[in-house]
Amino acid sequence: QKYLCSNCNNVLKRAVQTLCGHRFCSACLAWIVRNNKNAICQKCKEEDPNTLGEESLLAEERAFGDAAINKEISELRVHCVTLGCSWSGVMKDFEEHQSLCEYALIPCHTGCGHVVMRRKLADHLENGCANNVTVCQQCQCSLASSQCQVRTFPPPKKLYINGCLHGNEIIPFNYNLIIFYFQQSHSASSTNKDGCRFSEVGCTFRGSRDKIIEHEKSTVGTHMLLLLQHMRQLERALCSAARAAQGFTPQPGLNLRSAGKSISELQIPAGQGLENKLQVFENIVAVLNKEVESSHLEILAFRRQSELDQNMIRGLELKIAELHRCLTQKDTGLSSLHKSLCFSEQASYDGIFLWKITDVGRKLQDSVTGRTVGLYSPAFYTAKYGYKVCLRVYLNGDGTGKGTHMSLFFVVMKGDYDALLPWPFRHKVTFMLLDQNNREHIIDAFRPDLTSASFQRPVSDMNVASGCPMFLPLSKLQSPKHAYVKEDTLFLKCIIDTN
Repeated sequence: QKYLCSNCNNVLKRAVQTLCGHRFCSACLAWIVRNNKNAICQKCKEEDPNTLGEESLLAEERAFGDAAINKEISELRVHCVTLGCSWSGVMKDFEEHQSLCEYALIPCHTGCGHVVMRRKLADHLENGCANNVTVCQQCQCSLASSQCQVRTFPPPKKLYINGCLHGNEIIPFNYNLIIFYFQQSHSASSTNKDGCRFSEVGCTFRGSRDKIIEHEKSTVGTHMLLLLQHMRQLERALCSAARAAQGFTPQPGLNLRSAGKSISELQIPAGQGLENKLQVFENIVAVLNKEVESSHLEILAFRRQSELDQNMIRGLELKIAELHRCLTQKDTGLSSLHKSLCFSEQASYDGIFLWKITDVGRKLQDSVTGRTVGLYSPAFYTAKYGYKVCLRVYLNGDGTGKGTHMSLFFVVMKGDYDALLPWPFRHKVTFMLLDQNNREHIIDAFRPDLTSASFQRPVSDMNVASGCPMFLPLSKLQSPKHAYVKEDTLFLKCIIDTN
């Protein structure tokens, strides 16, 4: 089911996926949008009409090419269902097979109304096509193609055309036989079997049979140009012969589209060979006109598709920019969540907080050089809905203890529940520097000065720090007799009396 178009229900061709998640052929989506204002995805309607949202609106710029599903489809194993055909292969080769399938039914290009197998078209044209007849200019008899034979005309160029069996008149030929003439010409005139069939008009390619087939498929345009050049040379030769025969002056401005009419109006009784070549030239010009018109239509189709592709690219670029903006926002949100998670992991809600400080040697050196003045601890709380506080330590001292002591301070922070708490802050605060050998902890305590601004309700993020500027001499902090710093790590503990 995932390989079927949500509109035509056939196997997806150049699949695109809409914002609602359904897939369409690119042509189907373009048709729906072009013929329906504010088109809604019918699949969404069928699945649940009550959940239709903005993503169900169809627009070409809101869809993107589904490269993954296109690749899967191109590799699907398929077989030809035409009666009598045994071809099987992968989907990406099926379209080429359809244009070559010998058992496919195709209409006769002469307009006779018959539909025949591609393999039997030549037999139909020769024996059964009512429209594939010509009139002999000598006896005015209607002749079928089976009454014509291949003939060769003398230089300047060899050209194989249909000849009347009962006279020397040359019958005009049809487009499907052009390649046949070049096949016959090549096999009759070339001594080397590895040349291109269009060598008669100037193609110099040579190679193995497989290489020649590949060459002829890929250089149709080049061969048409060579053929056109050959026809123009023939035109000049014919005009020169006409002037020599009857003093005929060619019309100025003779071009490809008017060549057929102009040549058919010539009356040159200078010999059957010249008239025969004029007939051949007229038919080939008509064929080339059809090729030019067909190529023009293909070019227009390619241009329209290119415009659609460009619109799709612009839409995708806008989507990418929007996704980049959303990704940036998500990164910012993720960073904020990460900070909140770290805070939640370290937060304490009982007034007791243990602060682990690592890389003490480096941080002490940064404090000495002034690179880092002081360090703030994560916030903690006296209760779940209590005061929000933190610690601040100066490893190289601050104020009266600068350069000689480690200074430790207590900071009251702005909290979410300050409006419900009594002010000023009046709880006893105890500091501890833990001896990691559990011998001699450093302990200091103080009660808040109720008149100090440090313990009033905060009006900014945090109040001015208050505490012990001479908490511990640096000589004792680094003394080998104690284990205040061990493995470059120290532990500070704060206990707030909440009774």
